[in-house]
Amino acid sequence: MANVAVVGAQWGDEGKGKIVDWLSNRADMVVRFQGGHNAGHTLVVDGKVYKLALLPSGVVQGKPSIIGNGVVVDPWHLVGEIGKIEAQGIHISPEVLIVADNACLILPIHPALDVAREAAASAPGARIGTTGRGIGPAYEDKVGRRAIRVCDLANVEDLKVKIDRLRSHHDPLRAGLGLEPIDPEALLAQLLEIAPKILPYVQPAWRVLDQARRDGKRVLFEGAQGAFLDVDHGTYPYVTSSNTVAGQAAAGSGIGPRGVGYVLGIVKAYTTRVGEGPFACELNDEVGIHLATVGREIGVNTGRARRCGWFDAVLVRQSVAINGIDGIALTKLDVLDGLKMLKICTGYRIDGEVLDYLPSSLKAQAAAEPVFEELEGWSESTAGARSFRDLNANAVKYVRRIEELIGAPVALLSTSPERDDTIMMHDPFRG
Repeated sequence: MANVAVVGAQWGDEGKGKIVDWLSNRADMVVRFQGGHNAGHTLVVDGKVYKLALLPSGVVQGKPSIIGNGVVVDPWHLVGEIGKIEAQGIHISPEVLIVADNACLILPIHPALDVAREAAASAPGARIGTTGRGIGPAYEDKVGRRAIRVCDLANVEDLKVKIDRLRSHHDPLRAGLGLEPIDPEALLAQLLEIAPKILPYVQPAWRVLDQARRDGKRVLFEGAQGAFLDVDHGTYPYVTSSNTVAGQAAAGSGIGPRGVGYVLGIVKAYTTRVGEGPFACELNDEVGIHLATVGREIGVNTGRARRCGWFDAVLVRQSVAINGIDGIALTKLDVLDGLKMLKICTGYRIDGEVLDYLPSSLKAQAAAEPVFEELEGWSESTAGARSFRDLNANAVKYVRRIEELIGAPVALLSTSPERDDTIMMHDPFRG
């Protein structure tokens, strides 16, 4: 049996939460390996809706769940999210939740800097469209080797030294943005107050994973966002601040690359993205309204409307390559019900030349015009289908054409937000 890494293969919001929850039935442990509470997962179980941001999806089923070292952790948000989930009847204990001791913290100074920077970006195209939750500034402190980590919460003297180091970097930045200097006593008091609420969950996550490997446990690695929000491989600079691709599953959790196993890319049956940045297939017409309305394309945590467009096979084919995707989970097929004609992007026309990949240059990305292939739509409902035989002929043709164009098979097919409305065509845990 193989471990499985689940990654978004577009710009995020592909429906990873439901797929991870569904796969959790077959897993022994779930690991979140990057991002922060800027990413939201919605799980619908027996009609009950759970909205997660930082907690791994496995907690809903009581599976041991790890927040890995690749994640930046807002401890105040984490405590609040635990409280909300427990209010829905899901008990979160240190036996269920593990927080990596070497994960870096998001502090109150980080979202303040995030918001101030976006507000100050007045030039056209200067705004990135961040969530304002401090993710980027926290990762900056991580790579700048001045971050406060989870393990530091256990040592007052370490906290004092690290707060002083943060002040030397942040206070000049804050002054330039019109913010007050950091109050070291107040920040220390906040950290000491939250520490006992976090420390019971803290362990060396890599040791837990190593033991799980030795015991033959099946591990599910859960990514956030999507491949084209990756800080290296995405539509830079309109990206998130971490690596979102499957390779990060190893580095962000503390397991060797061979331990990652089968890579499952989550792919929406059309394309969406949130925030600023190029989007060649974007629709600003009645079809775009249909996708946004029927697909309920509103961010789980941010409440921001998602931009919608036709399926971009060029984008997903590139994602298959950079993630090493073995198979995809195709979600939201039912949203296309009732559309008479469908389009799939098969190339980009840039300066008179047709390319079969997305170039790295922002100028070229912005100039890209989609080359479309048309397929006949369907009027029959696919909602709730649990067998490939239940799909109408045109829906089957659409799925098969996507497989051909992206160079990867459909392993799972989701036909509604409900956990059980999932067609398994191949079990990822069998490799």
